[in-house]
Amino acid sequence: MTAGDLRLTLPATPGNVIVVRQAVAGLGEAVGLSAPRVADLKTVVSEACNNVVLHAYGDDPGPLEVTAEPRSGELVIQIADRGMGFRPRANEGEESLGLGLPLIAALSDGFEISGAAGQGSRTTIRFSYEAAEPSSNGNGADTEVSEELDLEIAPGELVKPVIARVIGALAARAEFPVDRLADTVLLGDAVSDSSEGNFTTGRIALSIRDGDGTLKLRVGPLVEGAGQRLIDEMEIPGAGSLSSLTDGMEVTSGETPEGAEAEYLEFEVSR
Repeated sequence: MTAGDLRLTLPATPGNVIVVRQAVAGLGEAVGLSAPRVADLKTVVSEACNNVVLHAYGDDPGPLEVTAEPRSGELVIQIADRGMGFRPRANEGEESLGLGLPLIAALSDGFEISGAAGQGSRTTIRFSYEAAEPSSNGNGADTEVSEELDLEIAPGELVKPVIARVIGALAARAEFPVDRLADTVLLGDAVSDSSEGNFTTGRIALSIRDGDGTLKLRVGPLVEGAGQRLIDEMEIPGAGSLSSLTDGMEVTSGETPEGAEAEYLEFEVSR
């Protein structure tokens, strides 16, 4: 098992819960969880994400932030929001949390909730590898919410199953036919195989925007020259380049979140 953590940031909408489920399930499979434990993991993560979707924000969804870190003997998942904080009791007429908390308690090996009203909340869930016997976010501050899914993960054996799961879920949601879904996963595999030296942070990073039957992917931030290297690595001897599966691929210039200049590899796949 390779140490490394998964980080996802995406809008807190019902449709994105399945994306988080697939990403964390891919990580669980990669670290060797049994099929029943992966199923439990997906249920637990879904319940925690649904709480954010239902209760953290008002009409305008804010960010859903998920991290999953493999540790010695356990997987630690944190699901956070920047909204109104955890509300264990729904007001009359609102959707309740139902069996969410008891279910999380029953299937996980421990969890805790932190945060306060108006300050957002964070649910931390511990899951052992072996089964044991721009809108107001409600706290008075405006939070800019990206419409993209941002994924960042440490290089290693965890990368390919996680990225494949995420891209597959988004392509399926965009109603890609089977052949185009397979094409998109192949491109994701090519990104997964990238050297960490190509990325400014040393971690595999990409953003994905979906809509109108199209996925737009932005890989990076990359070090200078890495964009063309990634394109060159997509060349398959005797079969051409995987870039031909896209509707356009180019190396662009931009800034990192910290304001430094960097390269990005951008491409689009439509159904």
